[in-house]
Amino acid sequence: MSTSEDVPMTTLVHERDLLRFTTAGSVDDGKSTLIGRMLFDSKQIFQDQLEQLEMVSRLRGEENVNLALLTDGLRAEREQGITIDVAYRYFSTAKRKFIIADTPGHEQYTRNMVTGASLADLAIILIDARHGVLTQSRRHGIIASLLAIPHVVVCINKMDLVDYSKARFDEIAATYRDFAKKLNIHDITFIPVSALLGDNVVNRSEKTSWYQGPPLLQFLEDVTISADRNLVDFRFPVQYVVRPHQDFRGFSGQVASGTVRVGDEVIALPGMQRSTIKSITFYKDTLPQAEEGQSVILSLDHEIDISRGDMIVRRHNIPEVENEFEATICWMDERHELLPSVKYILRHTTQTTQAVVDEIVYRLDVNTLHRSPAESLKLNEIGRLKITAARPIFFDPYDRNRATGGFVLIDPNDYRTVGAGMIRHSSRSTINELKRDARAQSLQALPSAADIQWTPGFVALTDRVVRQRHQPLCVWLYGGEPVTCHAIASILEKQLFDSGVQVVRLTDENTRSGLNADLRDNVPDIQEADRRHMHLARLLTDLGHVVICGFHGGVSASLSQRFMPNRLLVVSLDGGAAIAGVVVMDTTATDTAVCASTLQKLVADRIF
Repeated sequence: MSTSEDVPMTTLVHERDLLRFTTAGSVDDGKSTLIGRMLFDSKQIFQDQLEQLEMVSRLRGEENVNLALLTDGLRAEREQGITIDVAYRYFSTAKRKFIIADTPGHEQYTRNMVTGASLADLAIILIDARHGVLTQSRRHGIIASLLAIPHVVVCINKMDLVDYSKARFDEIAATYRDFAKKLNIHDITFIPVSALLGDNVVNRSEKTSWYQGPPLLQFLEDVTISADRNLVDFRFPVQYVVRPHQDFRGFSGQVASGTVRVGDEVIALPGMQRSTIKSITFYKDTLPQAEEGQSVILSLDHEIDISRGDMIVRRHNIPEVENEFEATICWMDERHELLPSVKYILRHTTQTTQAVVDEIVYRLDVNTLHRSPAESLKLNEIGRLKITAARPIFFDPYDRNRATGGFVLIDPNDYRTVGAGMIRHSSRSTINELKRDARAQSLQALPSAADIQWTPGFVALTDRVVRQRHQPLCVWLYGGEPVTCHAIASILEKQLFDSGVQVVRLTDENTRSGLNADLRDNVPDIQEADRRHMHLARLLTDLGHVVICGFHGGVSASLSQRFMPNRLLVVSLDGGAAIAGVVVMDTTATDTAVCASTLQKLVADRIF
């Protein structure tokens, strides 16, 4: 039973948020030493751990405590003085909790780095100040870019061995910054450190007075990661159907991305059945909403067929549903090469299905970014593939949504994971893109709009007005919730139709499947959709109709240029201050039916 002291689950997520970060660098650049120093100086090492380190260091004949032994746990790692496997460490400060993935730096352990970095919010790349930017340093940046890690910190280590030279630091930073311009890295920071002596790791060093930035741990505590979370695309892969008794049926899972509230309209994929969120449950508590990372049970207003592997999404924000797609994959099997036409098990979110590699598009050299033709991929190699799954999967491009863009390939013979992949786009989308490019090129050969003359027919607009007994008008609704905008448009259409008006309703729903079927959710395509909507509305008003446009997005600057002032009525559903030439309505405080009736009177005054 909840009490007044209970804290809603939606606030617990934000208390001391979790930062996952990975370390990478060339062999002997000091990755494990850096982590050990960070844990030691931040008082995260227990006394028995410290005594164990001191004992092992003495047995190895070392004068000082070797902090790298904290993460180099395998016997082979300690003997060779390198990292081989991925080592995870957990610690926390007053500001934030951390999970560290110490990954190996050598090329032969690329699969280990990909594994450790796949969930990272931030990557720390170490560069030896004596050697500068090496091939391996570039490779780690390329892998971080491929994995879409939002933040990269380049720690230029062993500054004590170059006398804490600012010139050397600036030289290495400039070289790596120029290289990073070729990659998909948007936030990169450089910090001079000495992991062995602790300079700028936890505490600011007096020996680098020329460096004005924060020490590494302070940066990790303060870096903003909330903006990296995808809170727009609601994706809920169903893990299990919960039915404790005949009066309750819910669907358990973890919110992969986005947020969901009670009352939201949703669609279940792949069946496309519509429903509304009835309740959100976490253990014994009922929540008003859930967001990315929360494991909850959703119940719906309608009894629809949903099982494990299906996905619940918002009605107006649907992922790609395809069984053919292109992906970048890191091959992890040392026994067999990846070959086309071989069947694998594909595991994506909660869905498991068979898949086959249709084609290896190219092999990517992770040291140089060079692409070369390939007939197979060997252990630790990365390549671009075309894959066909036995049934459709529900995905977003990995760059947009890491939770629904990643997958693994499994050997069906022994169920070993043999590949980790990142979906780039649907193969069919690629075809559509090529068609659109061809269409755009063909349009460039046509005369410009200024050279084309409109050819009038034998029926004038005035003749249509006489027959229809009303003037034409375009009613353009924008703003507000999509559901509210569409509801007002539908009610207004029925009211006008019942009064004898020739009326047409255009919304996102009835244009997406036909007129805009070839468009995607990106800025150029959104602009193209606006152009099509305005042009279609203009054609219909020229035929004497009243056209209700329920596109809840914004208003294009060219809208008023396409219509005569007496043939356009722009309505904002967001409320707020008055806007010149716009009817402002507050749909949050007024019932949709009342809003529609008010608009009907305004329209009647304009057309009769």
